[in-house]
Amino acid sequence: MEYIYWGIVIFCMAVAFVGLVYPVIPSVIFLGGSFILYGLLFSFAPFNVLFWSVQIIFILLIFGSDYLSNLIGVKKYGGSKAGIWGSTIGLIIGPFIVPIWGILIGPFLGAILAEMLVHKTNIRKAIKVGIGSVIGFISSVIVKGVIYIIMIAYFFYQVL
Repeated sequence: MEYIYWGIVIFCMAVAFVGLVYPVIPSVIFLGGSFILYGLLFSFAPFNVLFWSVQIIFILLIFGSDYLSNLIGVKKYGGSKAGIWGSTIGLIIGPFIVPIWGILIGPFLGAILAEMLVHKTNIRKAIKVGIGSVIGFISSVIVKGVIYIIMIAYFFYQVL
């Protein structure tokens, strides 16, 4: 039974990584859930106040990095709040319209369309903003991936 429990915990961690590139999946919930599941299935004894404090700080960093990466990417390339919103909407819708490439095409087109529709931006500048949104998304995935690895390593340090 122990192998099945470990399988469930590790599956939740794996789903969290899938959620990095497929934003519809609430990856932070799966990662935090894997820690809680371990406690419920095995024991909460390895998890002290420091463990939960560190994990909560990392979760806050994940949310912050997600927003800041998109903001910096769009703003650096001359975008506005409309570009940020368009990028975010495109990030959510894109994977449903174009299954694999939608994760990059969605924010790109979303930022372009939002800039052109809201601010009447010319196509050249709008494309630049779209590129910034993709760069912001990719940097966000990298930062969150590193944070996830640190969180999981700390989890295994505590339980093994």
